[in-house]
Amino acid sequence: MTRRFALMIDPATSDAVRDDFSDSFTRVDAAAPALSVGELSTQRGDGVFESIGVVDRHAQEVVPHLERLAHSARLCDLPVPNQAQWHQAVDRAAADCGEGEYVIKLILSRGVEHGPTPTAWVTVAPASDFSAVRTNGVRVVTLDRGYDLDIAERAPWLLLGAKTLSYAVNMAALREAHRRGADDAIFLSRDGFVLEAPTASLILRFGDRFVTPAPNGGILHGTTQLSVYEHLAARGFDAAYAQVPASDLTTADAAWLVSSVRLAAPITSVDGAALPVDAAFTAELNQYLLSPRD
Repeated sequence: MTRRFALMIDPATSDAVRDDFSDSFTRVDAAAPALSVGELSTQRGDGVFESIGVVDRHAQEVVPHLERLAHSARLCDLPVPNQAQWHQAVDRAAADCGEGEYVIKLILSRGVEHGPTPTAWVTVAPASDFSAVRTNGVRVVTLDRGYDLDIAERAPWLLLGAKTLSYAVNMAALREAHRRGADDAIFLSRDGFVLEAPTASLILRFGDRFVTPAPNGGILHGTTQLSVYEHLAARGFDAAYAQVPASDLTTADAAWLVSSVRLAAPITSVDGAALPVDAAFTAELNQYLLSPRD
């Protein structure tokens, strides 16, 4: 049976200590009205979110997602979410998922304008079927993001390290990639360094060395990328963070876009130039990412 629902959360303060927060959750029909027309998440995209993959009722990487949600909240001057409360909300949502793959989204909004508290909720829905893209891969194009690599330090008000609800630019980038005959995009800084994809992190392989762009360049620190790096380290590979010049994209021995729900998608071409695909290693990565991970 397909399960779609939401839990509205009455946010507790970050320092509240309780064994049971269940009375702060209200289950609602995901298709029914639940938000005020004055909600700032819909009016201005003023809020933060996380997407957690669920496999056979096991929510993956919950703590890293909650830590990143708190980090995003701090950057946006939102009340920091109570980690125990939100962890219990995730556990309850995951328990009510069906078999197979689902996605849990956590949303923390500034709420109604001039309102007393933020608005918080969790949604649950079946994940899209990404089995084909995990095997067949994606074609990507590079897009200029319009700022230099050090912009996050010079202009923190751009909130580049926060996972905000303001995803219009990311969606526009995907539409532009489709117009160019590709499946996805990779952002480049104006000074010629690799950043990230609109909804995924990038991992490149050069021999037995793996590289991902350093997260201090105004990009999100990917939870799935962190998990992949743990797997690579356990396998004895060198997995590093670095400033990656755009020219390195087409010289890699393999590359992947990784994210919490799509998992590892091999990149088959960059701006029309073919890239090698290691099908066996990709299958290994996805087998690991589909296994229970906390």
